[in-house]
Amino acid sequence: MKRNLLRASAFVCVLSLCIGLNSCANDSKQETAKPAAAANTAAKSENLPNYRYVDLDSVLSKYNLAKDYNEEMLRMQTNMESEVKRHETSIQSFANSMQKKIQNNGYLSEESYKADQDKITNMQATAQRSVANLQSNFENAAMTAQKTVNDSIEAFIKEYNAKKGYDAIFFKAATLYINPELDITSEVVEGLNARYNKVKK
Repeated sequence: MKRNLLRASAFVCVLSLCIGLNSCANDSKQETAKPAAAANTAAKSENLPNYRYVDLDSVLSKYNLAKDYNEEMLRMQTNMESEVKRHETSIQSFANSMQKKIQNNGYLSEESYKADQDKITNMQATAQRSVANLQSNFENAAMTAQKTVNDSIEAFIKEYNAKKGYDAIFFKAATLYINPELDITSEVVEGLNARYNKVKK
């Protein structure tokens, strides 16, 4: 489960205050400018539709819970590959020893040869069971991880929207084009990680 998957824009407002000998005149100008700036910001916000979107791939690449699960899945996959290699090496080594015994007339009876044949068959069957069990555990863990992450994101979005009151929150992937100003990915990631880190402590 390699889901390497947030690039969100951050809007920074910088307020400059000029202080000089004519501070009274400047203060007067600033007082006149502030309501105008606030009005422009409010108008801009009001002009946006009452829905937002989230880039899910970016969320999954930055959400610490998803990242932890990704690391766990990678560890399980590495362990599974190591186990497969171990069985392959063991079986191949025994098969090579059987071949040498055949070439050197090392089998003194049909029974001893059949015993080794039965042994390598059992080794193969054991390897298949072991790998199948590991594969099953991996798939179950991946499904559990995916459900846990999805449920966590969905629960957070509900809490988040209860405060924001948007009519809808979409996944970016479900749209052909959507205004970047409607992107709340960074807010969602920050909120998810704040909640997850608090629980993890």
